[in-house]
Amino acid sequence: MSAAKPRWVFGYGSLMWNPGFATPETQPARLQGWHRAFCIYSEHYRGTPKQPGLILGLLPGGACRGLAHRLPAATYDEVRRYLIHREIDNDGVYEETIRPIHLDDGRTVPALVYLADRKHRQFAGKLPLATAAALVRRGRGATGTNLEYVLNTVAHLDDLGLHDPALEALAKRAAVSGAPSRSRTRTSRRT
Repeated sequence: MSAAKPRWVFGYGSLMWNPGFATPETQPARLQGWHRAFCIYSEHYRGTPKQPGLILGLLPGGACRGLAHRLPAATYDEVRRYLIHREIDNDGVYEETIRPIHLDDGRTVPALVYLADRKHRQFAGKLPLATAAALVRRGRGATGTNLEYVLNTVAHLDDLGLHDPALEALAKRAAVSGAPSRSRTRTSRRT
């Protein structure tokens, strides 16, 4: 397969712990030149138009550690349609691109990467911690609470031995005020 038909997708948020398809291989990976940030208002999955949540996007600068999932050859077209529906069709806040990612086993491979569309009306940019935490605390959408999304992301980064001080600060601040305790969605990982 060529770069026009990449065999990998890079997960830096919920795609890490809930890819939504059976993957034949998952590897820890790094994307150079981009970093994860809670910078997108969620009006569908983790919020509503009247009460948006806040979800992750990739912004220029730095590097991002996450998981790379190899796309299954037998159901490649079906999985690609699923990813387009999941990441682009509902809100259109992500731009799909192909970027080289560095797998922990030493390989560098082209992968599908979903970047924040900074021109989209749901692009929030960098918000003050108190504002972001309030959105996360209140957000609830089609796939659950915004707090669950934040806590799952932090937990899965922790499982990989990765720490993101900004995400951890947001999780701690959002979980205050009687919010539910830390929950984790477990998925099997094949390597």
